[in-house]
Amino acid sequence: MTEKQLLARDAKRDIGAELLLSVRQMKAGKGKVVASIEVPAVTLARMKSGLSQLEFANLLGVSVRTLQDWEQGRRQPSGAARTLITIAEQQPRVLKQVFSNLASA
Repeated sequence: MTEKQLLARDAKRDIGAELLLSVRQMKAGKGKVVASIEVPAVTLARMKSGLSQLEFANLLGVSVRTLQDWEQGRRQPSGAARTLITIAEQQPRVLKQVFSNLASA
């Protein structure tokens, strides 16, 4: 569109009415966009345990970089790490207790 056409179009618009219509549509739930993000189990487990990435990585015996790769979905834990992550997710207090015992030893 040319500048002249844009000005002519905008002169005919009732911005207030358009905004009011938009607000009414939002209140009615129309045009709602819902985003869902799948959080990896390892991230949930770490968050439930209340440990930092460094603490959680040390407890699992892996590097922080490896933990970050798991949390960002670039790699998947295997074997014993997966078992510990499952325990951490289901029983975060147990993991915190183990971490406390290791830290004080």
